[in-house]
Amino acid sequence: MNAPQASIRSQVSELEWQLRVELAAAYRLVALHGWDDLIFTHISARLPGPEHHFLINPYGLMFEEITASSLVKVDMACRPLLPTPFSVNPAGFVIHSAIHAAREDVVCVLHTHTRAGVAVSAQTHGLLPISQQATVVLTSLAYHDYEGIAVLDDEKPRLQADLGHRRYLILRNHGLLTVGASIGEAFLHMYTLESACQIQIGALAGGSVQPVAPQVQGTVAHALSVQRQALGGGYAMVFDALRRKLDRRNPGYDQ
Repeated sequence: MNAPQASIRSQVSELEWQLRVELAAAYRLVALHGWDDLIFTHISARLPGPEHHFLINPYGLMFEEITASSLVKVDMACRPLLPTPFSVNPAGFVIHSAIHAAREDVVCVLHTHTRAGVAVSAQTHGLLPISQQATVVLTSLAYHDYEGIAVLDDEKPRLQADLGHRRYLILRNHGLLTVGASIGEAFLHMYTLESACQIQIGALAGGSVQPVAPQVQGTVAHALSVQRQALGGGYAMVFDALRRKLDRRNPGYDQ
């Protein structure tokens, strides 16, 4: 099974095409960072408009193969809206459609099964305040208990309620999830959350750990607020830099 070679750019709006290019880049960047899990896990992007249409990966392609044209455009009933030889993973649809339906502010939902992420999700204490990365995440972190592989619609209300208005979600015994008002924002949130989990697993393997002092943790939210006001969080700058790196390492996602 190969990604289609023919571009569908002429069949979609310029806005949709740019979103497709960014999402395809995000998939390849996840692979480049080693966060992919064969053909499993997902990143979705909601298209503008009241229809709640969104883009998600073609089931069966490795993340490093995904292109802008191979992404599948679906509605909230998981019906493809353009001809495609690919299907959509039902578990991916349940999780992502639930969040897109509940959060109008969210453009991108990014979900991973990394070893460090699953390991922290299985630890009783969850994410510990033992790194700068963790203190950033802890300002907007939620948890969702494991209910089995997410293929049943009745899990959606609990996913929506547990995430609420937060940006980071640890799916217990399962993995990590982040959301953002842009693809770059969701990606940077995942980079921070994944880093915090890797640091925690490494630190705990070395013995006892030193938590960040509570009074210092309290200053992090203020610092992040100042940064977002000044630079918009830096999401666009980071994602632009990552795309330049991707252009050097694995070009072709924009086809």
